[in-house]
Amino acid sequence: MPRRKKSSPLDDVLDLLAMLPWWACVLLAAVSYPLLHRWAAPLQPSDFQTPGGALASALLQKTIVQGLASVGQYLVPLVCLMAAAVSAVRRKRRRSLLADVAQARHADALDGMGWREFELLVGEAYRLQGYRVAETGGDGPDGGVDLVLAQGGEKFFVQCKQWKAYKVGVATVRELYGVMAAQGATGGFVVTSGRFTQDAEAFAQGRNITLVDGRGLLAMVQRARQAASRSNYGPSDFAGAVGAGASQAQAAAADGPAATAATAPAPARPDCPRCGAAMQLRTARKGANAGTAFWGCSTYPGCRGTRAAG
Repeated sequence: MPRRKKSSPLDDVLDLLAMLPWWACVLLAAVSYPLLHRWAAPLQPSDFQTPGGALASALLQKTIVQGLASVGQYLVPLVCLMAAAVSAVRRKRRRSLLADVAQARHADALDGMGWREFELLVGEAYRLQGYRVAETGGDGPDGGVDLVLAQGGEKFFVQCKQWKAYKVGVATVRELYGVMAAQGATGGFVVTSGRFTQDAEAFAQGRNITLVDGRGLLAMVQRARQAASRSNYGPSDFAGAVGAGASQAQAAAADGPAATAATAPAPARPDCPRCGAAMQLRTARKGANAGTAFWGCSTYPGCRGTRAAG
């Protein structure tokens, strides 16, 4: 996905700090001022008592540190506070964008947004699933990865393709898979507002890569919005109301075994991340995951979307 050129190193620093929560930026501002203020203190007579020829070198170092700290004690907190404001604005923008898209009936609503809005939308959808999301910018040595997701000590890469004119091909999926292998990522996601070619879908099969097309993304956004709107659930409840089912089962158990059998709910069925159809609970019969339960798309083999169970 194309990226704009930064106009100055200050923009780079500001953009990097804005990836943090706004409160973290405020905390950095509060900590940086007293620390740099101490280093900005004028030189004391004891600083001129360094023996031998090392005096000039020591004075030069202390003068440089004192000069940089004198400016930095005001500049660094100011930049941190600016980053806090940017972070807060981005957070509000992400939530507003997700709410607007969640109300749409068709995936065509994704076509009208720019690449930056598309990336913010995807990041917020995964954030509401319980992932920690870092926006990498996609222009570093990471092969064009736009988002890095973290959850439970595992790392996942996301490529966002806001393409309307043509399908995402196998080259994009191969590129992501290569970066995953090189950097030890657990899995990856390629998310597009459009569709994928058959070659891309075939390559992703069995490689811990999930392809999310426009319909799947819209369904994911709508479920994320519903999960966020429930005051008694956190982002981890995104896949289904498992916590609610457990609470109902415990309440029924208090009335006896018969009540438990009558009221215990069936496992919540998530929607397919690729086509949005309902999923079915299945058990792997072959490979390293044989015997492991997973959710598979009910339209298989037309759609081969999968999701981990539990």
